[in-house]
Amino acid sequence: MTNADHGGGRPVEGFGATAAGGARPRLRVARAGLWLIAAVLAARQVAVVLATPRGERLTDLETWVGPNGVLHVNGSLYDSTRFTGTPFGGLVLKPLTRSAEQALGWGWTFGTLLLVVALGVIAARALPQPVGRRTALLAAPVAVSLLMLSLPVRSTLSLGQTSIIPVLLVLLGCFTVHGQRTSGLLIGLAAALQPTLLLFTPLLWCTGRRRAALATGVTFAAGTGLAWAAMPHDSYRYWVHHMAGAGLGGRADDLANQSLHGALLRLGLNGPLEVALFLTLGAAVAVLALRRAVRYFGDGQLLLAVAITGCAAIVVAPTAWQHQLLWVLLAVVGRAGTRAGDRPVWPVAVVLVMTLPAGMLLPDMDALHPLRDNVVLLAALAAATAVPFLPRGSPHYRSPKPAAYAPAAAARFRHVPMVPFLRRALTRPNLLLELLLLRVTYAAYSQVRLAAGGGSNSAGRAEAEEHGRQVYDLERVLRLDIERWVNHTVAGIDWLRDFLDQYYTSFHFVVPLAVLALLYRRRPGDYRWARSALGFATLLALAGFWLYPLAPPRLMPALGFIDTVHGVQDFSQPDYGTLTALTNQYAAMPSLHFGWSLWCGVVIAVLASRWWMKALGVLHPLLTFASIVATANHWVLDAAGGAVVVAVGFGVTYFLQGPRRATADPQQDSRAAHASAGRSTNSV
Repeated sequence: MTNADHGGGRPVEGFGATAAGGARPRLRVARAGLWLIAAVLAARQVAVVLATPRGERLTDLETWVGPNGVLHVNGSLYDSTRFTGTPFGGLVLKPLTRSAEQALGWGWTFGTLLLVVALGVIAARALPQPVGRRTALLAAPVAVSLLMLSLPVRSTLSLGQTSIIPVLLVLLGCFTVHGQRTSGLLIGLAAALQPTLLLFTPLLWCTGRRRAALATGVTFAAGTGLAWAAMPHDSYRYWVHHMAGAGLGGRADDLANQSLHGALLRLGLNGPLEVALFLTLGAAVAVLALRRAVRYFGDGQLLLAVAITGCAAIVVAPTAWQHQLLWVLLAVVGRAGTRAGDRPVWPVAVVLVMTLPAGMLLPDMDALHPLRDNVVLLAALAAATAVPFLPRGSPHYRSPKPAAYAPAAAARFRHVPMVPFLRRALTRPNLLLELLLLRVTYAAYSQVRLAAGGGSNSAGRAEAEEHGRQVYDLERVLRLDIERWVNHTVAGIDWLRDFLDQYYTSFHFVVPLAVLALLYRRRPGDYRWARSALGFATLLALAGFWLYPLAPPRLMPALGFIDTVHGVQDFSQPDYGTLTALTNQYAAMPSLHFGWSLWCGVVIAVLASRWWMKALGVLHPLLTFASIVATANHWVLDAAGGAVVVAVGFGVTYFLQGPRRATADPQQDSRAAHASAGRSTNSV
């Protein structure tokens, strides 16, 4: 592939030529910083692996080469189904058993890290030409850092797997070595280790690399034949009895198997119907993906073509475990979307899918389980068949349509610069990106809430109750200690108690989401202003949860509060029952129940056009304050803390973005939008 001339020479040469010039000092500093980040991430991965007890780390490698490992026994490699590699893989690994035993720990882990670094550097050097100096200098450390953060690499390091090797062999064959036969040899070896990588053979053939295609097929056949001759019983078990490894490792319907076969089994299909559907859909995906890969190869996007083919290999494999899914991350190089606001959607989605657990991407709802259980498969399927990646000939490939912005406001302070991405845009941001970031942000918020309490409600109970006594004592000094009187009064009035309980449990998320949705639809410029303020306020609140865990009144046993929402708590149980164990109950200061409601009230009061709407906006935080105090879920000072973080959130937004410009002339905004659109046309 590297010998083909597609748009400006070979990727390796193009990268070298671009990066060879004198780099600016800032770029050099940025590159050094990024490499430092990559080194820190690598050191962290090593520390995590080596800090794990011996019997719990590198478990797959221990299974293979330990005292009773499958590579030691005289019987079949597949008697216990613990070895998931091909017979050729077992044939190659058997002579290395002794050295692998000695290398368990530091040696194996550092060797894997070196392979990851090599993979990242090769991928960076394979970017489609032409690339700018900044991209050329920063691509390699960014690629290595993303690989270190990715779930497949972390799984590989933890288990002691060899799944980095097939990917690296393919990239070496496609982008580094010279000569078609050598290229085909490396890709053939990769296919001998991971059979679905034979999909690269038709890619090579259809792109004019027929010698490489033949070499790939011959190498795969020779390796497989050699293993069959040396280990006929094992080869029969793998290829026939286990249908190319489909019955090895964990259950095929396990969530870790992100292949089409695993997804169909999880949907309840089985038997001949499932096999027929799998073969039919798999063939259709393979054909469509190869057609797309050939097209992008001809367009000069070789790395994207390789990533698409690798994603198809994931889909059509009988089993695709987590450590075998790196091809999806390589698909991040594709560019999709003609607008500047749409361009980040695909790379952000890929990075989040490949670095975060599925539970952080989609909520735990029954209707969403088919999506959440197969999120990596869906990403691979989208990359292989659906995402409309831009060709290099598109006028928007390098210069997407910019968003229209209102005139920039002057900086508030000399040393506090304005932040470009917080500028007042006149167009809506991409909805999918907003929803994705909103979900991930909330999942991170939930995790921080839980971690702030030591991982469970019982872990920080003593400290949180001590802080609760401090707050209660301070309120008594300030004569603000009205919580117990309000709580007992409301508890005795059934209709009022039920109303405030319902208000507390129902409106916390509904109202902020409704406000954001209305702003997104009708006031996109104000949406960005309000969203930024809410985000800063929430970040500050998370810091408060972490630094000052606080027990709410209902979890202070000696004070006699009534939990009107959850019922009587059993204080002999560390987590006070199942309802209060759902999340960190000691994330009370500041109160985001009140803070988010105050944010809603401010936004509605400022932006609403009718007086009664403004009145409802003011009423919402008042009712929320009444509900959090009456239900014994917060102290009065918690609400004060919530008001502080909201005020700071609006203030930070003002300093970094400028004023909301409520009095801005609509005609001026319209002229700014037309001027921005004109600049976009001229740049294209």
